[in-house]
Amino acid sequence: MDITLLRQFIAAAEEPDFVRAANLLGVTRQKLSAGIRTLEKQVGFALFDRDAPATTLTEAGTALLADARLELAASVANAKRTSPNTGGKAKASKGQGRAPAVKGQPRPGKKRQSR
Repeated sequence: MDITLLRQFIAAAEEPDFVRAANLLGVTRQKLSAGIRTLEKQVGFALFDRDAPATTLTEAGTALLADARLELAASVANAKRTSPNTGGKAKASKGQGRAPAVKGQPRPGKKRQSR
């Protein structure tokens, strides 16, 4: 399963409504709802009770929530373990000098080819 979809599902399950969950994630409510629908299609079960006035998980949603939290925690731990710790100061790449100010003029310090 996609980690982004799991993150959206966990936020929607923990918040009282989809609008707050969407604001927490920095996405629109429509995008969050579409992500939840995609996850429901992948799982094959409805994860939220759509008729309830507030965000309410179904039994399948409650079961998936625990698994989603574990999978998300494992992916974060794996990302920290596998990411290289280069450390040190970032260095700029060495370029070939500045481009000429006016097109057609030779570069500074470069001689024109004789004919």
